[in-house]
Amino acid sequence: MLLTTGGTWKVQDWRYGKQLAEQAGLHKDDLTAISNAAAGQIRADQEKRLALEQRLFTSEHSHYKELSDAQTNQDRLRDRLATSDLRLSVLLAEDSTGGCSVPAGTETGGLVHGGARARLDPAHAQRIIGITAAGDQGLIALAACQAYIRELYK
Repeated sequence: MLLTTGGTWKVQDWRYGKQLAEQAGLHKDDLTAISNAAAGQIRADQEKRLALEQRLFTSEHSHYKELSDAQTNQDRLRDRLATSDLRLSVLLAEDSTGGCSVPAGTETGGLVHGGARARLDPAHAQRIIGITAAGDQGLIALAACQAYIRELYK
């Protein structure tokens, strides 16, 4: 009887050992499949991130170029105003009484047709150019921010 019980225990031990080994193998296969799926997802996310970084770099580069071009144009305009190569003028509003508080330019030649114009003092023209330069930079920065957000949510 003791021998039969010992033999039965031994057989059951082999069977349970075999079942546990099969379950461990299945568990290992499941873990491998999960690990492969996670690695594939990580690779896909990395590729997306790299593509986004490339698009953002391109966008940033183009906005930087646009900003530097605008700054160069503003600098040229300032230089031309400083050397008297260029003069800014404003169109005078016609007063119904015929009076005009700003004297018009006395030049006989010009390309502007229409109403009377008054030249701006170079210092005032420089300030106006400075204001427009700041506005241009603000608009370019806004466009860059909008492009950045658009790229993030593509």
